[in-house]
Amino acid sequence: MFVRRQSSPYNPGEKQMSVSDQTAVTTDGVILSEAAAAKVKSLLEQEGRDDLALRVAVQPGGCSGLRYQLFFDERSLDGDVVKEFDGVKVVTDRMSAPYLNGASIDFVDTIEKQGFTIDNPNATGSCACGDSFS
Repeated sequence: MFVRRQSSPYNPGEKQMSVSDQTAVTTDGVILSEAAAAKVKSLLEQEGRDDLALRVAVQPGGCSGLRYQLFFDERSLDGDVVKEFDGVKVVTDRMSAPYLNGASIDFVDTIEKQGFTIDNPNATGSCACGDSFS
């Protein structure tokens, strides 16, 4: 979705958003929800390790061309983007970072579904199974 900032007729100094410009609005890096951070902490406690980070990466594959990967990693690579959420370190490699800028990771635990979900504003399409995107 593209937005354009324009002056508000109610307050000339105030900016409003409209859907018509070529400037995408994103936040910096990956965002981890409180529920996802709590689940990652729980999994790390089960592993008995406090030296691991949650690595989020994008790899070629899947029906739509790209596939998410989430795994625990002890490595530190050149160019890694590192953020911390409630004591959980989230690491993204420099090649995956542009694909994940502004993506939010959540954890759902319902009767219908359990697992991590990724809401990515950079994805232009996804497959029916939800495992890959383009």
